[in-house]
Amino acid sequence: MVAANGTGTYVPFTEVEQAIDWINSLIPFGIRPGLERIELLMERLGHPERRLKFIHVAGTNGKGSTCAMLTSVLMAAGYDVGTFTSPYIERFTNRFKFNNEDIKDETLVEIANRLRPLVEEIAVTELGSPTMFEVATAVALVYYGTVVYPDVVVLETGLGGRLDVTNIVTPIVSVITNIGHDHMDVLGDTIEKIAFEKAGIIKAGVPIVTTVEQPEALEVIRKKASEMKSTLYALKEQFSYEAVSSFENEQIFSFNGPFRQIEKVGITLNGAHQITNAVLSLMTLEVLRQYMAFVIDDEVLLEGFKRAAWPGRLEMIRTSPRLLIDGAHNPEGAETLAQALRDTYRYERCHIMMGMLSTKHHHDTLRHILPLADTVIFTEPNFRKKMDAEQLEAIAEEVLSSEAKRPEMIIEPDWRLALEKLTALTKPGDLSVVTGTLYLIADVRSHILYHTESEKGW
Repeated sequence: MVAANGTGTYVPFTEVEQAIDWINSLIPFGIRPGLERIELLMERLGHPERRLKFIHVAGTNGKGSTCAMLTSVLMAAGYDVGTFTSPYIERFTNRFKFNNEDIKDETLVEIANRLRPLVEEIAVTELGSPTMFEVATAVALVYYGTVVYPDVVVLETGLGGRLDVTNIVTPIVSVITNIGHDHMDVLGDTIEKIAFEKAGIIKAGVPIVTTVEQPEALEVIRKKASEMKSTLYALKEQFSYEAVSSFENEQIFSFNGPFRQIEKVGITLNGAHQITNAVLSLMTLEVLRQYMAFVIDDEVLLEGFKRAAWPGRLEMIRTSPRLLIDGAHNPEGAETLAQALRDTYRYERCHIMMGMLSTKHHHDTLRHILPLADTVIFTEPNFRKKMDAEQLEAIAEEVLSSEAKRPEMIIEPDWRLALEKLTALTKPGDLSVVTGTLYLIADVRSHILYHTESEKGW
């Protein structure tokens, strides 16, 4: 094959930016469900994924937080943990963590150089080019399976489950957080169809843990678990919890599981939904303890939950004036944010800045958020699929036509100027919130905390 230099050999990448640019150059190939290309890649690499133990995490919301809690507890117990998540908040390398540290730039360069000729060989076959997410997943599997060798990899699905690239692995336990209305253009237009795709991660004989509660979605998961002869652990059936107390930056719950009870587990993540994510993580860890001989002492378990953090979700990144960021990019996420704004945070006035992608369903998202706002600033993320701020405001007008309370609405497409306006509006007793797509959250978080630009990519 003739390479980029026209000689039949490749000029290897020497800088991490070159490797990332190459991976991102595959974005135009889009999202193409199916495992044929990743299977061929893994075959040519000697199947690094077969050397690893995985916890496979699917669901509409809460995947990242659940992965963070599992990672935190397992690390506290002395295990080496790989964590693969998406999208990232600041740097492309955030996706590939080993013991909560990003992959080294030089390691990413080395792996990209290994993958590139294989990717380009596959690109000229009838299968077509591997996609950006397929190559990113391949990077993760090569990194964990040939470089760092973690005891366990916490692996988040990209989209769906059944045809998701990550579904090439056979895990030691499968996890489904919840089912909601997201990516309906790919996964289906009903809760049952979406549940069917998520349930596709259930493998023969591998236990499945879920906090899905809609009866119709749970039934789909139950049927799949039965077909695969997998033991199902479902919230309110095999395990349950009781919320003990909830304050800003401290929530405590008690856990009641099939193997034992655990009193007073504390987390610092905010929002009632994070208790559910913690309970899900705890039940998953109990399965690992019971069936996989993982050693996790109670003291270590409690410490791991307390330490767990996940950026960009109900995260207070500034205290004067207060600025909360939350990636509520679908109706279920917006409902969760709205509940937290009612139950967890205290303020005189609430000012919200919001930017969305054009691919999402915004009416229901806005319906949850707008009634709580005194001011809403509509802006645009610096991303190719952004929705125009004016369009978002027009949808807000439709939503507000039936609402009694009406916030002041401002259109400012430039997110930096929008952030300046938000800051100027926020008095000492007020709360400002940036929400919507994680691409906007990434920009604002990097700008406030590090005075840098965030990288971009899914």
